[in-house]
Amino acid sequence: EHLNLTMLGKYLSSKDRKEREEASRLYYGYIEEHDKEFGEIYSKLVLVRDKMAKKMGFKNYVDFGYLRLGRTDYNSEDVKGYRDQIIKDVVPFVLKLKKRQAKRINIKSPLFYDFNLDFLSGNPTPKGNSEYLVNVAKNMYNDMSKESGEFFSYMVNNHLMDLDAKKGKAGGGYCTYIPLYKAPFIFANSNGTSGDVDTLTHEVGHAFQAYLASNIKNPSLRSPTLEACEIDSMSMEFFAYPYMEDFFKEDKDKYLFSHLSGAISFLPYGAEVDDFQHFVYENPTCTHEERCAYWAKIDKIYRPWMNYKGFSYLESGHMWIRQHHIYSTAFYYIDYTLAQVLALEFKNEFEKNKEKTWKKYIKLLKMGGKYPFLELIEKDHLLNPFIDGNIKKIMKPSIKQLNSIDDLKF
Repeated sequence: EHLNLTMLGKYLSSKDRKEREEASRLYYGYIEEHDKEFGEIYSKLVLVRDKMAKKMGFKNYVDFGYLRLGRTDYNSEDVKGYRDQIIKDVVPFVLKLKKRQAKRINIKSPLFYDFNLDFLSGNPTPKGNSEYLVNVAKNMYNDMSKESGEFFSYMVNNHLMDLDAKKGKAGGGYCTYIPLYKAPFIFANSNGTSGDVDTLTHEVGHAFQAYLASNIKNPSLRSPTLEACEIDSMSMEFFAYPYMEDFFKEDKDKYLFSHLSGAISFLPYGAEVDDFQHFVYENPTCTHEERCAYWAKIDKIYRPWMNYKGFSYLESGHMWIRQHHIYSTAFYYIDYTLAQVLALEFKNEFEKNKEKTWKKYIKLLKMGGKYPFLELIEKDHLLNPFIDGNIKKIMKPSIKQLNSIDDLKF
């Protein structure tokens, strides 16, 4: 087969360990072949951004980059404290999850690619193609609420989704907005993995926000800042939990465990990407090799379970190159973790009172970008993730939930 990197995804999580290894060598082998080119592109981007910041009177790109992202009510010191919370309160629990995962898949000394496989019986997979998933989603959104049902029917009837991976198609998944038609548009690359459902529910969260806020007259206020945007999408992934049997059939419980543990396990990686970017823009003249060395150093702090034995390219700290956000939008990645924490808060509340939490969620979507991040979440009565102890508080119910599940039964 001739596959792009996205289409390789299903082989990266194969039940066959040799196949996982081979797919990983193909994936990272491609990146290594173009390492010099990728390194040069990134160096040029960093220097251009640094020059922009200095021309505007800033010491470096950090504060300037924050302002470009609309971060007017928190700064890099707040984010550093937030990353420290993740190191202190999240990393130890994720390490336990990884040990449980190694036991589940019966591998005593797992390598990095082994963590792509959640269960020895295979990862949960949706029981149909993208057309099937859309039909299930249509029933789901009709059941959730009248407005979500009307919105999703609008998306389907107007062909506002392109979901299948195809040769020559750009990678990734996203939602964009077509102002002339007041229409969101969802782009994705379905590849037969559980990520197809994650991406659909995630991007629908973005699209639903764009749909509900389309009547805000000032176009710059229709969409919130990026970290607030991601609350909309990640919360929708959790709101879809009661309907997962329709997507996954007999794999439902596997998916729910995998998704929740994955949501928490993502936080250290997201913080690591952010730590890396702060180093890069505080030291803009660093060489490509020095950047990779820094990644290798902090990888041991944020993800001590990662073992790259036999992959010297990754051992020397080159894994960051695969993360396109690092290239395209500086400092846009910690946003996913901030949103994940607050989405977990929404999940906690949703499990206690669905109707009340749904109204709270709709209120958040309709506010759009009228307020900066901290003011927006305050108005919606969500906890401030920068305050020490709040991450631990929000995670507590999910940790209890995961600890109560016998994951060896899968």
